[in-house]
Amino acid sequence: MENKEFEFHGGSLNGFAMCAIDVVLYAATLASLIIGCIAADKGDTCWYWFVLTTVLFITAIICSCGFSMLEPNEAKVMTFFGKYVGTFRKTGFYWLNPFMGVKNVSLRARNLNPEPIKVNDKTGNPVLIGAVVVWRLKDTYKAIFDIDTEIAGTAAAGNSATARMNKFQNFVAVQSDSALREVAGMYAYDNECADEEVTLRGGSAEVNEVLERKLNERLEMAGMEVLEARINYLAYAPEIAAVMLRRQQAAAIISAREKIVDGAVSMVKMALDKLSAEGVVELNEERKAAMVGNLLVVLCGDEPAQPVINSSSAN
Repeated sequence: MENKEFEFHGGSLNGFAMCAIDVVLYAATLASLIIGCIAADKGDTCWYWFVLTTVLFITAIICSCGFSMLEPNEAKVMTFFGKYVGTFRKTGFYWLNPFMGVKNVSLRARNLNPEPIKVNDKTGNPVLIGAVVVWRLKDTYKAIFDIDTEIAGTAAAGNSATARMNKFQNFVAVQSDSALREVAGMYAYDNECADEEVTLRGGSAEVNEVLERKLNERLEMAGMEVLEARINYLAYAPEIAAVMLRRQQAAAIISAREKIVDGAVSMVKMALDKLSAEGVVELNEERKAAMVGNLLVVLCGDEPAQPVINSSSAN
């Protein structure tokens, strides 16, 4: 897309020097008025003094309207009777042509942290997801002339940079909501499928990168850029949160049981091998099976086992 922004090269003078000139003009206006009044009292020709007074006064008023102060990371979009004539970025105190139209904007980074929204993930589960976005204005021409930032039902909030940036923030908020919904629908909340590699919960780095790219694509037309975008809130929607919690608990119990069984089998095998190797006792297949069953009950049970002593000497 063509970049139509350029620096303002029109007339700009040092503000302090123009202050001195303006004071001189007001002083000359007052002196001309006094001289004209004195000439009128004497009956001399005085009309040209009053004409000079009027000219000087109008000039002084016009000069008083052109003072402007610009702080770092601020800019003024300049127009002359509707035509864009450049963006003024010089920091300091200056005097600019008072007939220029000026739109103040801020180039500083701003945060956007909206409330979490409810969306459906890739598998259709409703989740609550929120993101924080750090953005700033990059192209003043696009921001001012290529989008309409007025909010329906509200009156204009003036020409201040804060008022205009608040309208830009509303535009960013709408686009962020749309991009967040799109990105959330591309991934599952959790790794439910064996072939699922990236999830909203486990692949935050990649998900944040995709979100930032999507936002930059959407905000390019408005002359804005996203410096950082990351998900800062992620949870199942309330209607399925309890069910998903039980599912996670069940998965955790199954995983724990698998480890317990693996360990128990290993311990039983070690016990049988050691008994056989050291010749402590000779066990037939039936006794081995009984011993294996008893050991697995003891090792895998949740409650402490109650020992039973068998005093029979029968084989």
